[in-house]
Amino acid sequence: MGRLWWRRTPHPVAVGSPAWRGRTAYTALAVLAAGSMLPYVPVPPRGDVSYGPAKTTAAFHDIVLPDLAVIQGSGISDASLKRIRAIHGVGQFIALDGAAVTSGGTKVNVIGVNAQQFRSWTPLSTASNQKLWNGLDADGFVASTSARHRLGLHIGDAYSLTGSATVSLNFAGAAPLGVAGVDMVVSHQVSARLGLIHNFAALISAPGLSMPKLRHEVRAALHGSGATLVRLRPRHAPPMVTQSGKPTSYIQLFQESAALYCPGLPWEVLAAIGQIESGFGANTGPSTAGALGPMQFLPSTWAEWGISAFGNTGPPNINDPFDAVPSAARYLCAAGGSTAAGLPRAIFAYNHADWYVNEVLALARQYQQAYG
Repeated sequence: MGRLWWRRTPHPVAVGSPAWRGRTAYTALAVLAAGSMLPYVPVPPRGDVSYGPAKTTAAFHDIVLPDLAVIQGSGISDASLKRIRAIHGVGQFIALDGAAVTSGGTKVNVIGVNAQQFRSWTPLSTASNQKLWNGLDADGFVASTSARHRLGLHIGDAYSLTGSATVSLNFAGAAPLGVAGVDMVVSHQVSARLGLIHNFAALISAPGLSMPKLRHEVRAALHGSGATLVRLRPRHAPPMVTQSGKPTSYIQLFQESAALYCPGLPWEVLAAIGQIESGFGANTGPSTAGALGPMQFLPSTWAEWGISAFGNTGPPNINDPFDAVPSAARYLCAAGGSTAAGLPRAIFAYNHADWYVNEVLALARQYQQAYG
């Protein structure tokens, strides 16, 4: 049905407790590493960024499962980022600005992101909350659920954040962010106004690489910069949710879709197809054959097999992972994917190529080894 790549379940970035601290109104973020705090690095205001009009964030298509975080208190150099991107096996990659600033006299840890890109790295319920990301792209801010309660935030109210400058922002909402220690998220435009450390951290998704290999390659790309590497790839798959619940992680989405719509289909095969088909939803099409969405369905195939699932209402949405992944499981089941003997035939039905069958099965074995 197409070509693509994708990853494992998001896991909170363990950057310490407390993860980041600030000594003045504006200082660098510090992270807990090997039992000691990295030094604070003051950063001057940045005045080289232009600001465009607020825009509406595009609809959510992507699913990205991070494997490794890179944290550099002084910022990761452009050259290092380029070398990391060039590592064979790295599929998705995103750099984040960050710093500790103050709000109402309280230190808060803030990251600056491209909303459309970063949402794909967050838990499913957060990534699919369109209103939340529209508010962020309109120069508001999003808080973690814990920060909202701790700071007493109210949606729609304006709050001042003070870094290298003081900026007043509307609170767009709270949600799990999937990154431990982060209190607030702002757009790149706001990040520049606050003077956050540019490229303070990066998230990497590289499911085809073992963790030792990935760490080695990233260390080499950093040229001994002393950055902290944090494993995000979970060592075991999370438990399945109940049939009445909605998956809260990507692996749970694969698990539950296989269990509900094709009992006997290994969820790892469903995950492998997702990875190979759209690259975490990075290539949602249309493909040269006209395939669309994170699971790359042809519209004619979708018309027959597409379903609304996990509480979604309305017509099946080819671009919604909550519909697309269960629909793929349903399609595979009809082609024989519920049995070991029929599985290769079902995968071939999904994409008529022997190399595709071999690639899916090989990648599925990698998932099984990672979560065994």
